[in-house]
Amino acid sequence: MSRGTVLLVDDEDNVRESAREWLSLSGFDVATAPDAETAIARLNPASCDALITDVRMPGMGGVALLEVVRMRDPSLPVILLTGHGDVALAVEAMRGGAHDFLEKPYDADHLVAVLDRAVAQRRLNAEVHRLRDAVGTTAPLETRFVGLSAAAQSLRTQIAQLASLDVDVLVHGETGTGKEVVARALHDFGKRRARPFVALNCAAIPESVFESEIFGHDRGAFTGAAQKRVGRIEHADGGTVFLDEIESMPLSLQAKLLRVIQERVLEPLGSNRQVPVDVRFVAATKSDLRTESEAGRFRADLYFRLATVSLAIPPLRRRRQDVGLLFRHFCLDAAARHAVAVPEPSRGLLTTLEDAEWPGNARELRAAAERFALGLPLDAVAFGAEDADADAAADLPARVAAYEARLIAQALADADGNTQEASRLLGVPLRTLNEKIVRHGLRPQRS
Repeated sequence: MSRGTVLLVDDEDNVRESAREWLSLSGFDVATAPDAETAIARLNPASCDALITDVRMPGMGGVALLEVVRMRDPSLPVILLTGHGDVALAVEAMRGGAHDFLEKPYDADHLVAVLDRAVAQRRLNAEVHRLRDAVGTTAPLETRFVGLSAAAQSLRTQIAQLASLDVDVLVHGETGTGKEVVARALHDFGKRRARPFVALNCAAIPESVFESEIFGHDRGAFTGAAQKRVGRIEHADGGTVFLDEIESMPLSLQAKLLRVIQERVLEPLGSNRQVPVDVRFVAATKSDLRTESEAGRFRADLYFRLATVSLAIPPLRRRRQDVGLLFRHFCLDAAARHAVAVPEPSRGLLTTLEDAEWPGNARELRAAAERFALGLPLDAVAFGAEDADADAAADLPARVAAYEARLIAQALADADGNTQEASRLLGVPLRTLNEKIVRHGLRPQRS
């Protein structure tokens, strides 16, 4: 599979051919152009993932080419190749929308790393636009459990395969991974979609009313039962019952639930009559139910009955490549709900988000996106990015860049957004700091 399609523009034949050969060997599909005018004629934004251009060329230069490309396709990443004297010009061009710049002579491996990020950004933008078009219309499965990682795609495939089958499902995942999202997708994309989806949080219902709540009761079943009540399971007849945090269900009620699951009949509290129910059960847990059953805290027979078909939701730290897409998706959702413009997250912020641990998983990420969409400040260091796994970044240059961005973000926060003070704290010239702020997509903010 190609790493991406690139258009390379440089008026020096040997430089252009050398770069083309290296990028082709590295797995990119490369087209070339000797000048900006030829590049404009050959550029097809629909099939191009990134454009690399020299800044100084006869006729139209790289910065002017950037402006033309931005008019044709604002999301196409443009990487500038600059001489030493053009750095200030390149920094200004980045303010105008350039993706990055490399100072000549550049390291070939570094160019590949920059291109990988640019292509990933390009494909991320394409997926976000696709999701934006889908949200509010048919809401396909891809908009329910968002992600391009192999883990996300595998889970969507399993949901699609199980949705229309009349089998009960056990969903396992850490807090905030989206267990109810998966349960609702199993219901909404299956043949029970027109019937009720009833969600029960087993940890939130007091034990004293639990049996009455889920099984119902007859009039006079207990003091205060002035009339018959239909339980939540019976109410869901024909649809789906979602039992969240099932590990919290009282042991005394687990036997009754097992009988309902096995026989599809229930007995309301205070009644001898049997009520047939046609429901599908989807249970969710953040615990290891096998361990809980071995310890006597959960009925083994109920565990084995539920675990016939199970789905495991991976935590965000195991699907880091989905973090940027999810963040943008949540930003779009928040912006639509609050009727505000969608801000564009910087490359530096996305790198920091991808490096974070996210103990609260997608729920925590959604909260961060909500703050970002509302224009509230995000402390990049507060995400715990320093504790990220050593193999979280794809390569050393990317990891060094992410670490540098976090140090600068922290210095800006310590200096209350004063770049002069931040440059003193970091021990670098103010001009160097300003260039790095632009390169990493950081913007100093005063509280």
